[in-house]
Amino acid sequence: MNNVGQSSNTTTLLQAAQLFRDKRLLWIFLLGFSSGFPWVLIGSAMSAWLQEAGLTRTAIGFFGSVFIVYAINFLWAPLLDRLKVPLLGNKLGQRRSWIVLMQWIIAGAALAIGMTNPDVSIFWTSLLALLIATASATQDIAVDAYRIEIIGATETEKIPHAAAITTSGWWTGFSVPGAMALYLSDIPGVDWSTVYAMLAVLMLLLSWRVWKMPEPETLREQAQHEAEAHYEEELDEHHLASSGESRHWMAWWAVTVVEPFAEFFRRNGWKLAIAVLSFIFLFKLGEAFLGRMSIVFYKEIGFSNSEIATYSKLIGWWVTIIFSLLAGVFNARFGIVRGLMIGGIAMASTNLLFAWLALAGPNTNIFALAVVLDNFTSSFATVTFVTFISYLTSRAYTATQYALMASLGNLGRTTVASFSGVVVDGLDGDWFIFFLLTSLMVVPALLLLWRIGHHLHTEKIQDRHS
Repeated sequence: MNNVGQSSNTTTLLQAAQLFRDKRLLWIFLLGFSSGFPWVLIGSAMSAWLQEAGLTRTAIGFFGSVFIVYAINFLWAPLLDRLKVPLLGNKLGQRRSWIVLMQWIIAGAALAIGMTNPDVSIFWTSLLALLIATASATQDIAVDAYRIEIIGATETEKIPHAAAITTSGWWTGFSVPGAMALYLSDIPGVDWSTVYAMLAVLMLLLSWRVWKMPEPETLREQAQHEAEAHYEEELDEHHLASSGESRHWMAWWAVTVVEPFAEFFRRNGWKLAIAVLSFIFLFKLGEAFLGRMSIVFYKEIGFSNSEIATYSKLIGWWVTIIFSLLAGVFNARFGIVRGLMIGGIAMASTNLLFAWLALAGPNTNIFALAVVLDNFTSSFATVTFVTFISYLTSRAYTATQYALMASLGNLGRTTVASFSGVVVDGLDGDWFIFFLLTSLMVVPALLLLWRIGHHLHTEKIQDRHS
C-alpha cells in the first residue's frame, strides 16, 4: 500500500522532529485554539448547562443539530477565497480579516446566549447557538486556508507538523476553556451567564492576537485570474456572453463556484474522488457519536462537573498535545495511509473502555484510563486525518476544497451525531451497547481505505502544488 505524504527514506525521526522549530507553527497553534474554543460554547459547556436545566438526552442530542453548519460551510467557502471583508480586508488581508470578523460575532453571541434561559425558552438559546456555530464554521474555512498557505508550496514535509500543531491548538481551545467553564459552574453563586461572559472576553482577546499575526503570501489571486481569463476565452469562443461585462461576471462566478470542485474531481478522477470523500465522511463517525453523548454519560453515572473537567478536559488535554506532536513526526516519516489505518483501529478499540466504564460506574481509575487512551488515539487519528485532507487540497482554491472535504467529515461529527441521543434512548439507556456500536462504526471507513490506499500516489498529491 502506498503511503501518501511519506518522507524519503533518508529522513530520520530526529530530522522530522526538528521541523517543529518553525515559528509559523505558533501562529497555527493559536488559530487551532480559536477553532476549538467555540465548541465549548455550544458543545461541552452547553451540554452540561442543558442537562442541569432538565432537558432529555434526546433533546440534548438534537440540540447538537446546530452543528450542521460545519457540514455545509463548503457552500459559502468559495466566497472566502474571492471576497474581501470591507475595511478589515485592506487592513488585515484575505484570511485574517475573515477570522477576526467571525471572532467578534462569536464573542457577541456568547455574551447574549448567557442571558437566555434554556429551561424557559430553548428557542433563543438555540438561535444564538446556531449563530455561534455559523460564525465558527466560517472562521474554520479561513483558519484552514491560512494553515495551508502559510506553509510554502515547496515545504510539503512540514504539512504533517502543521496538522499536529493545529490539532494540539484545537484541543487546547476545547479543553482548557471547557474545563474552566465546568469548574466555574460548580462555584456557588456563579451562574452560566457569568461563565459565558468570561468566555466572550476570551474570544475578544484571541481576535486581538490574530490581528497581530502576518498574512500568508500566496499566488492564489494570480492563479484565479488566469483561470478567469481561460473561462472568458471559452465563453467568447462559443459566443455564450452578450457583452464583455457579462462575460467577465460569468467567468468570475465559474472560477469562484464551479472550478474549485471541478478541479478536485478532474485531478483525482471521479471514482477516486468519490471514494476519498466517502472515506472522509465515515472515518470519525463513531468518535462523533461518542463525543456527542460523553458529557451526558459522565453526569448520568455520577461524576460531578469538576471531576469531568479534571479527567475529561485537563488530563485529556495533555495527552492530546503530546501525542498530536508525536503523530506529526510519525506521519512525516512513515506516511499518511498507514497512519490512518493504525489510528482508525486504535480509535475504535478505545471506545470499548467507555463500555467498561458504563458497567463499572463512577470509577475514577477507569475514567482516567479511558480518557488517556481515547485522547491518545483520537489525537493521532485527527492529525493524520487533517494531514490527509491538506495534501489533497489545491493552493489555488485552498479554502473551498479543504472546506468541501472537512465538511464531509463534520457531517458525521456534527449532524449525524445529533441522533446519538435517540440511539441511547432507543437502547433504554444501555450505555454499554451504545459504546460497542460506536467502536464498530469505523469498520466501513477502514475497508474503504484499504481499497483506495494503493491509488493515493505521492506524485498525484504533489500535483496540487503546480
